Amino acid sequence: MTSIKGLAGLLGWLLLCFAAAAFGGLFPPGEWYAALQKPAWNPPGWVFGPVWTLLYTMMAVAAWRVWWRRGFAAARLALGVFIFQLVLNALWSAIFFGLQMPGVAFGHILLLLAAISLTIMLFHREDRLSIWLLLPYWLWVAFASVLNFTLWILN
Repeated sequence: MTSIKGLAGLLGWLLLCFAAAAFGGLFPPGEWYAALQKPAWNPPGWVFGPVWTLLYTMMAVAAWRVWWRRGFAAARLALGVFIFQLVLNALWSAIFFGLQMPGVAFGHILLLLAAISLTIMLFHREDRLSIWLLLPYWLWVAFASVLNFTLWILN
């Protein structure tokens, strides 16, 4: 019975994370993004899908580990901040690609980076392995922040 609950919980966290991904996917780069002047170090488009798939999976596993080990009530603050940063994550695509506002998106991604940092600090208290699962996400969003800023300045 316990393993069924654990698998159901993991599935729930995966669904939540990939729901955020699906929302972000409603705002594809499109012609506007293609026309932007980009730095030479801008990754090719095909990189983003596999990277985000791996990151969302690792995020879900990190949240699941905290939930599984501590329970939602005991880890309410950590998991609440995780959900908050997930909402911020989903909204970035709407701001950058949907509204085509790279300056506003840059401010937003800095807030997202701060929320991820707080999530990592709170998860550290609950389950240390989970911080290693979130570290690549933090690094990717830090890189995306620099890219967002650069695209804003270039255009």
